[in-house]
Amino acid sequence: MISSKPVRGTRDILPDEMKIRDHLEQKILEIYRIHGFSRIETPAMENLELLLGSEGGENLKMLFTILKRGEKLELKQDASVLDLCDMGLRFDLTLPLSRFYSNNQEVLESPFKAIQIGNVFRAERPQKGRYRSFKQCDIDIIGDATINAEIELMDTTAKALLAIGLKGFTIKVNHRKLLSAIIQRSGFAPETVGSICICLDKMDKIGVDGVTRELLDKNHDDKAVECLMTCVTDISLENLEQWVEDTEAVDNLTQVINTIKSLAKDNFKVVFDSTLIRGMGYYTGLIFEVSYGPYGSSVAGGGRYDNMIGKYNKVSVPAVGFSIGFERIINILMEEQNDSIEKEKSAILFYDPKTDNFGEVIVRGDVWREKGYIINLMVMKKKFGKQIAACNNGHHQGFMVFGRDEEIKFF
Repeated sequence: MISSKPVRGTRDILPDEMKIRDHLEQKILEIYRIHGFSRIETPAMENLELLLGSEGGENLKMLFTILKRGEKLELKQDASVLDLCDMGLRFDLTLPLSRFYSNNQEVLESPFKAIQIGNVFRAERPQKGRYRSFKQCDIDIIGDATINAEIELMDTTAKALLAIGLKGFTIKVNHRKLLSAIIQRSGFAPETVGSICICLDKMDKIGVDGVTRELLDKNHDDKAVECLMTCVTDISLENLEQWVEDTEAVDNLTQVINTIKSLAKDNFKVVFDSTLIRGMGYYTGLIFEVSYGPYGSSVAGGGRYDNMIGKYNKVSVPAVGFSIGFERIINILMEEQNDSIEKEKSAILFYDPKTDNFGEVIVRGDVWREKGYIINLMVMKKKFGKQIAACNNGHHQGFMVFGRDEEIKFF
């Protein structure tokens, strides 16, 4: 017998959770739109060469690829991935947006402020809170090279998180150029910066001692490791210029943090985090991430990626984006039993199965729908009492019988 369970790492979403998801998505979308962002949509599939050349970091190891079809598929010994596959599923929404902008730039505003809400796919190891298919909510600004873009994205994303009931979160901010400079100043060769960043990215999970051991296990110089660990633990926004020479990057970082702090109004925190990495290799400047409560993983993140669009149209276009991890937000709000979601007004309109005027039943339901109710039409069963008892399950506030009741009888 064929199993009815969903593919491992994916899940079915039941009506109760779907109501919450729809509500939160609408709230987020409303905030995005009133701040001038426009929604677009891109395919779930992209050309494999584009995906593999994206500097997607660790996500490239979790790429879902799609076999070529028909005559294009040539099975041969020692075949490469590109020999067998020509497409893959998107692992984030940033890469598709870059391709989209390059393809449609002539008809888009400049700067272009994009909204993307859709599923992405990664061959994750399935575990609680981690899925192989999950939704992201992105906003990006393309064509603005100033830090005003970062400030606007952080402000808008913070308002979206507040609107769906998250308060007291922390926005962590860092700068890729500063991080690279600190690593090299500690004594590491420029070509090792990428691998060092991967180790530092685990700081919030394994701590300073864990990162130190991992760097030493990879045979890095003891003094360089010691210097780097001292730096990332002692560095602050106030003494940053003592460690790096890029004053423009320091000034940008400081201005962004101070501006967002002034906008936060005690609703959330903004901090400098020297260990913040972000896993994607395509980030070129400021990077940021949102943490919330005791939960180990971030609920949102993003950064500036000025070099990506230039791969497609040979003209560098500044770009920066911020993504909300929708699934993590849902899990948190359901775990906390967040009460920010108003209960819907819902009732059942029962009707006789032998009725010959079903059109009038629909009209009667529309009367109450215009009053703001969700009206579910349902055939009366012979054991009506048991049917009523079964419907008193918290989903509906009451019921009425067509041809008998003029008002809703509340449970």
